Amino acid sequence: MNFKIPLAWLQLAQQKIRFVVAVAGIAFIVLLMFVQLGFQDALYSSATAVHQSLRGDLFLVSSQYKSLTSNQSFSRTRLYQSLGFDGVDSVSTMYLQFAKLKNPVNGEKYSIYVIGFDPGNPVLNIPEIEQNLDKLKIPDVMLFDRDSRPEFGPIAANFDKGDTEQTIEIFPFDGPIGYNVRVGGLFSLGPSFGVDGNLIVSDSTFLRINPNTRPAEKIDIGIITLKPGADKEKVLKSLQANLPNDVLVFTRQGFINFEKQYWADRTPIGFILNLMLTMASVVGVVIVYQILYSNIATQFIAYATLKAIGYPNSYLLKVVFQQALILAFLSYIPGFLTSIILYDFAMESTKLPIMMNATNALIVFISAVLMCITSGALAINKLRSADPADIF
Repeated sequence: MNFKIPLAWLQLAQQKIRFVVAVAGIAFIVLLMFVQLGFQDALYSSATAVHQSLRGDLFLVSSQYKSLTSNQSFSRTRLYQSLGFDGVDSVSTMYLQFAKLKNPVNGEKYSIYVIGFDPGNPVLNIPEIEQNLDKLKIPDVMLFDRDSRPEFGPIAANFDKGDTEQTIEIFPFDGPIGYNVRVGGLFSLGPSFGVDGNLIVSDSTFLRINPNTRPAEKIDIGIITLKPGADKEKVLKSLQANLPNDVLVFTRQGFINFEKQYWADRTPIGFILNLMLTMASVVGVVIVYQILYSNIATQFIAYATLKAIGYPNSYLLKVVFQQALILAFLSYIPGFLTSIILYDFAMESTKLPIMMNATNALIVFISAVLMCITSGALAINKLRSADPADIF
């Protein structure tokens, strides 16, 4: 049985330099798609890292809530009112606010996100935090996020080396007077597009850091734990219908979706990432169209000859679509491999969770195929006009 090399491949490979340049151009578009999706996933994943780590079943926030990094506190009385509803077992409070951490090496102050809660009633399902709850019960002790950006200084590195007596000065975001806290442990949460680093403290230490800006009765997130067997949706609807309209009640997924929607629709970075992904697809279609159109123009007489000896238009159109698929497959591989290297570099540099996943790999592959097929469909108009008379 003789193996026949497809005509589509022979035409593409006839001019090797043009073929390599074409594959490189499309691979670059594939890489751009991967980069945009990678940063978009990192945006949503980092923005909802706290949401995903929260204990509890339902979550209470202010009706003015926009995102986790915007201060919209509400009265904890609302949270305690939820204890009177059927199915509610217990409640927990959580305080959130930016402060300024003084770099122990250069003395510069950098914005850091402070998370406070009662160590006796933990609200974050992060093993390293759970292991250090006893340390948080000691006044003026904090846990430092080892994945924070490097501008905060070698706090994590010093602790790992055995320096368990580090004292760090924390300033209220709008205050001139600092407050000393000791590093009692490390945990991993990571920065986001709105946060450079994180601290965990007890609720009492949190209030001492912010003595003039945060009264104890004002909380940022209320965590509601339901009794075993309670109908979550039923309790949710009951709370939404009966609590005053100055608070919102979410399930975990609803809370995550609300945060994602804010970053996608109401922030410049979300708009830019969506726009760049669309533009990469459009530019890709144009590039592949130019490649296929140029190839058809170069082989125009050959196509006319094929028509003259009896090959129908459908055969010639099949050749063009085969070329489009070959370009898509061959371009995807280097684009995919390069994006993995770039992801690792970007994650190391930014500390953001920029990682390859099967969903993005499949999305970009399908997009590359559709992009090339669309370009092939546009380029076919040139082929339809191929006239056998052109060979004379």
